[in-house]
Amino acid sequence: MGLLDDARKVAKEFEYPAEEVNKGVQEFIRQMDEGLQETGKSMSQIPTYVTAVPNGTEKGVYLAVDLGGTNFRVCSIKLNGDSTFALTQSKVAIPRELMVAKTSKELFAFLAKQIESFLKIHHNDHFEEYHQRRKAGEVVTDEHLFKLGFTFSFPVQQIGINKGYLIRWTKGFDIDDAIGKDVCSLLQAEIDALHLPVKVAALVNDTVGTLMARSYTSPGKTGTLLGAIFGTGTNGAYVEKLGKVTKLKKMKEGGEYDQSTGSMIVNTEWGSFDNQMSILPNTPYDIALDKESNNPGIQMFEKRVSGMFLGEVLRRTILAMIKDGRTELFKDESSGSNDVHSTCSIADDSPLYKQWGIDTSFLSIAHEDQSAGHHITRQALSKDLGVDAASSEDAEAIKILVEAIGKRSARLSAVAIGAVIISTGNLTLTSGDAMKDKEKEVLEEEVVDIGVDGSLVEYYPGFEQYMREALQEIEGIGEKGEKRIRIGIAKDGSGVGAALIALVAAS
Repeated sequence: MGLLDDARKVAKEFEYPAEEVNKGVQEFIRQMDEGLQETGKSMSQIPTYVTAVPNGTEKGVYLAVDLGGTNFRVCSIKLNGDSTFALTQSKVAIPRELMVAKTSKELFAFLAKQIESFLKIHHNDHFEEYHQRRKAGEVVTDEHLFKLGFTFSFPVQQIGINKGYLIRWTKGFDIDDAIGKDVCSLLQAEIDALHLPVKVAALVNDTVGTLMARSYTSPGKTGTLLGAIFGTGTNGAYVEKLGKVTKLKKMKEGGEYDQSTGSMIVNTEWGSFDNQMSILPNTPYDIALDKESNNPGIQMFEKRVSGMFLGEVLRRTILAMIKDGRTELFKDESSGSNDVHSTCSIADDSPLYKQWGIDTSFLSIAHEDQSAGHHITRQALSKDLGVDAASSEDAEAIKILVEAIGKRSARLSAVAIGAVIISTGNLTLTSGDAMKDKEKEVLEEEVVDIGVDGSLVEYYPGFEQYMREALQEIEGIGEKGEKRIRIGIAKDGSGVGAALIALVAAS
């Protein structure tokens, strides 16, 4: 058996056929329903207390702040009411000493000070007018305050639209006295200490923000059903019928929310779908990756889908082929068997031998490479992975593996999207035929709109096409249903999306 046949045999291990896709969809729906009824299930299905999505006609100026890691971002977003907006922003690094401060007051006082600086530069008229009102002893009401959406990308137990208790710090932060406290109250207290015209109106998850940003900017009047991230990680938030979120009634500390819409956005946390491995595909490479990860048995869906893990799946697959004495990957008996008239060699310190040594960008390069003799892939093998004088056949074998891993990721992504669409009943026809007879275009009111963000869906070659092929194979969607699914990029869930959640919260 030749090298390419060997590569195809290994690639076959990553096949995820229609039958498995459909089994995945049914189990995904089951785990979604389970998470809506009880806490502590593999899919968290977190109620967000956001009960409406925008339609693009909203107007006003709103603030958003984003504490997502080592930077703090302050934005103001002017919504024009025609699905467009203008964004002004500033960004500042968090001083290292504040990430491990003795008290949370030190950190949150710093954040409030950045909001004050931003207002003085970009909204000074409003800022001065507010202070003159206060000096004159006039009554200050909510309408004089900027409404702010606070994207806080750390684990919180959210119990209201603007209330959530910090569970733990991640990303290098460690301030003990903040654990168990409401982060919105901590920020509001420091804003009030500076007498700023700002009300923390909403605590925001960036995936929910992606849904909101897409719903505001999407064409037509159709509200967006789902916001999904397919990047370094993966997650989805969608509009659910309020009556199905039965665990809300059982929650001891459930906050108030508007029940008039009959809906609530739910943050699925679907990266942990099927942690019990009842239906997810599995290979020796997935098993080894999970075993040596820092969270074995957790985020099992994410470990097969997201950009953070695809490079590592490929690395382990390549290593297995190299170590298999029966395959010829990166092995030349003589320079005569290599089209670059040399023999292939792997550097001793090659990233192939290091955990997380292959970045997902390498998969994109190899997948897209149409150059003669796969010249671009061979360059990347040499430059990024320390594999010198790889033959065109070596590069073609790598491409076969890459395509299989990327395709499986996209088809698994379709399971999540398809399950949400079917579970919510959004493909049920409401007006006869969803297609215009003459143009065979989908009627606007029959569109199922989905907002997506992340490097995989935006930049990975063919990712959306692979997803769509799998969606066509899902029972209950099919070819006709897939045509009604509109997928659009939604940028800046933590900025524009957060501002829109502040708007919904305020109204």
